[in-house]
Amino acid sequence: MPPGSKEALVDLNLVIVVLYLVAMLGFGFWGRSRTQNSSDYLVAGRRLGTFLYTGTMAAVVLGGASTVGGVGLGYKMGLSGMWLVVAIGVGVLLLSLLFAGTISKLRVYTVSDMLKLRYGSKSAAGASSIVMMLYTMFLVVTSTGAYATVLHVLTGLDSWICIAIGGAVVLVYSVIGGMWSITLADQVQFIIKTVGIFALMLPFVLVKADGFSGIRERLGDDYFAIAGGKVGADTQTIITWFVVYMFGMLIGQDIWQRVFTARTPKVARLGGTMAGVYCILYGAAGAIIGMGAHAVLGDGIKAKNDVYAEVADKILPVGIGGLVLAAAVAAMMSTASGALIACATVARNDVVPFLTGRARAVDDVAVDAYSDHDALKSTGSHAANDDASDPHSEKNIKENRAFVLGLGVLTVLISILMARLDNGGDLVVASLTVAYDILVGGLLVAILGGFVWKRANGTGAAISMLVGTLVTVAGMVYQANKLGDTLSGVLANEPIYYGLIASLVTFVVASLATPKTDDAVRAEWDARVHRPADVELDATPTAR
Repeated sequence: MPPGSKEALVDLNLVIVVLYLVAMLGFGFWGRSRTQNSSDYLVAGRRLGTFLYTGTMAAVVLGGASTVGGVGLGYKMGLSGMWLVVAIGVGVLLLSLLFAGTISKLRVYTVSDMLKLRYGSKSAAGASSIVMMLYTMFLVVTSTGAYATVLHVLTGLDSWICIAIGGAVVLVYSVIGGMWSITLADQVQFIIKTVGIFALMLPFVLVKADGFSGIRERLGDDYFAIAGGKVGADTQTIITWFVVYMFGMLIGQDIWQRVFTARTPKVARLGGTMAGVYCILYGAAGAIIGMGAHAVLGDGIKAKNDVYAEVADKILPVGIGGLVLAAAVAAMMSTASGALIACATVARNDVVPFLTGRARAVDDVAVDAYSDHDALKSTGSHAANDDASDPHSEKNIKENRAFVLGLGVLTVLISILMARLDNGGDLVVASLTVAYDILVGGLLVAILGGFVWKRANGTGAAISMLVGTLVTVAGMVYQANKLGDTLSGVLANEPIYYGLIASLVTFVVASLATPKTDDAVRAEWDARVHRPADVELDATPTAR
């Protein structure tokens, strides 16, 4: 390599990533001009068409684990490394084809709103909101640490400075414009990721590796096995990926909040289906890139998450590597911003009212769910004329921004703290895993059961959440004692299976053993679910 060429590569790559960060700030101000009420701020006014919806859904689900991690899995496990991202894609497909249309019709803001609407149980909805808030909070923390790592490699700055810089960018465009800014940023991030993976990394790596025949010649047939073999992911690992990631896509607040942005149920189904197919192709491409990188670069890369950056540095031409690194940052920032606004929405609308007993920000949700104020009054809400609960009021929008800002600053501080601890990365991963396992092991049955089983009731939902959560946590403790290591116990596969089984059994037994859901609650649920399928509903009240 000629003198100075390495420095030129680094400098040009850095310039490209910095330009990307500046562009993200611009989308914050663009989104602000489209934000007139809480519905605009939290769910983009429920006005997204198929193109915007597809891009924003694909962007939020394909984060660092899918992009950087997916390439690393291909390097280590060959073609079978694609199954983690494929599981995410299948989850998005199932959500879109089976549930997204109904979710869109509910006209709510959070998963907890759905539980309250379906079961009429404030305690079950409130308890679930705490789990959801912790899950989305640690999702922001892990994504923040991930994109800061890329910035650290490019700039050489201390990790905490990179976290502060990247976190400030995400905060600015998220706080200023809310979901509209995030949606516009997601479209750019979606395009950058698509170009980076499909148009740049994949063809360049395949050419360098002399195509699939060259990869097979250098690595052998084992790397082309879809499961098992000497290097591939075993069946148990693949099943666990599907249980964790596929089911997680079905109930995560960060994913549901994207469904809420769809203009009609048809948009939610079609756009989500397209995003799911895209995710599956993305997973296959990442695994092939990793295989090709292994064939070209050899066995010397020890950490699988370093493979992506090594490809940008050693295989791609000057400048192209910058676009690819920007794609990695884009993937992580889209996940971070989506999880941040989800966390703030749950905190303001569900957690704070549950813990303090104060009125909700949107019995405020009712404002968005009905077509006029008379319908709102019929629900018994006395807040219809209160400025704080008026979705058009500046006070309401400012409160939403305050929650996004406050939680955003908190997650940046946690990320900095974890980066400065020797075992900080393990603590973050462990915390996110606990929240994720409780989310799936404790809440999945009650949430999906509400859609598919009419006899399900609030008692069954509440007990199944409690039992599923306790069994999941107990399983982690048991595995930790068995393996002699706390982190290994937390990361073990078995606890989530224990929790799911216990949650399902108690959900069915308790629902059958107790009175059915109140007729009035059920009637309200049915009225929303049976709305015309593809009619665009106003997101805000109609003046009379």
